[in-house]
Amino acid sequence: MRLRIAIGIPTYRRPDRLAALLASMPARIAEVEGDVDVLVLVVDNDASGTAHDVVRAAPLPVRYDIEPTPGIAAVRNRLLDLASDRHAIAFIDDDEVPRPEWLAALVSTWRRTGAAAVMGRVISVIDEDADPWVLATGVFRRRSRPTGLEMRAAACGNLLIDLDQLRRTGVRFDATLGLAGGEDTLFSKQLLAAGGRIVWCDESQADDAVPAERITRAWAMRRAFNGGNTAVHVELRMEPRPIHQLTIRARRLLGGFARTVVGWLRHAFGRLRGDLHADARGLRTAYRGLGMMAAAGGHMHREYARASEGALA
Repeated sequence: MRLRIAIGIPTYRRPDRLAALLASMPARIAEVEGDVDVLVLVVDNDASGTAHDVVRAAPLPVRYDIEPTPGIAAVRNRLLDLASDRHAIAFIDDDEVPRPEWLAALVSTWRRTGAAAVMGRVISVIDEDADPWVLATGVFRRRSRPTGLEMRAAACGNLLIDLDQLRRTGVRFDATLGLAGGEDTLFSKQLLAAGGRIVWCDESQADDAVPAERITRAWAMRRAFNGGNTAVHVELRMEPRPIHQLTIRARRLLGGFARTVVGWLRHAFGRLRGDLHADARGLRTAYRGLGMMAAAGGHMHREYARASEGALA
């Protein structure tokens, strides 16, 4: 049987990065072994269609569509709809460039394990002159894991999904998290709860060149705050019973407070001792705790919101 795979690329106003990603696709597709038909899909979250000319200039056929609803969740759901006749979809973000064997490794691991999803590695590429304090926070650190390891959650920056298994579960991306983030974590946890398995593939790798505007202390702390905030919102959405949600809110409020206090103390002592790692990690922990407390109180931080419309991560 011929295997039909889609490559799903969500995009929002990153024409240069999207062009580099599309330029890499022919070589990555050619590496996949066996009788495979690969369709490249690009869904633009800019209603004005700023990615259209980039797609037209791509070195391979690309199916292009626009999803005007702001937020990454709506875009990913649109990509799933466009891939309705495919056996699997491999998500990759528009600011990444896949390394050799990226797709081949995902497909090989999927075939071998029969998992509902296979997650590959995203590697942050950072300028050598980046602020050491920001790097010490660990916000850009992405771990390597042994291939085949079963995951308890997944991000969608490098993720292959078995669409036949997904359709049986009915799981979709939650649009209410589209501008906050965490929609991929919730999606993967719901897939697991429905009986699916998610495994790691360390041989599938993609580079993410981090722009200078993100290598700042302010951005790192916003990221930490948002991480704590979305983690609680994901947990709340996984628990439909109101009384249990109240318990979650109470626990996370206390846990967030403890993180904030411990983090600030570690940060302060780290500065006094000249310990860069303790200084940076402590403040990151404190901001994550603040995000948890905010979510426990009902606040959702919309990290990707803009003045008029949402942006992708």
